[in-house]
Amino acid sequence: MLNVLEQLPQHQQVAAKAKLREIVYAPTRVEAEHKRKEFEAWCRQHGYGKAAETLGRDWERMVTFYRYPREHWVHLRTTNVVESPFAALRLRTDAAKRFKRVERATAVIWKMLMVAEKKKFRRLNAPELLARVYAGARYEDGIEVAWEGTAA
Repeated sequence: MLNVLEQLPQHQQVAAKAKLREIVYAPTRVEAEHKRKEFEAWCRQHGYGKAAETLGRDWERMVTFYRYPREHWVHLRTTNVVESPFAALRLRTDAAKRFKRVERATAVIWKMLMVAEKKKFRRLNAPELLARVYAGARYEDGIEVAWEGTAA
């Protein structure tokens, strides 16, 4: 989404972001593709062909989550899964910079991460499905499908 928004002028980004969210939160890939075509038409109508091209180029990465269990979509749709646990820590880095010894600053940062882990780390929804995904189970629109003669 961010790559597409960068191709648009500032005054159009709010409207475009709403349209892009409709694409990402569509219940099925077919509906997402329909909304993509509407967005591309909107872009071309307003003279933002480069944004439409960017969406086309990044399309497969944007809708990859449809090939995984629906319960995991909330985790896959996030823009930066690594950064979110560090949000609380980022607020306190100025305090850590005031330490004269690197070891002390590291200790404070480590302790903050340990506290954040206990309170804020989001656990994976439906962890029991990980083994099936790892084993190669196929999903379409978040629902497991049978393939090559095997039952779902």
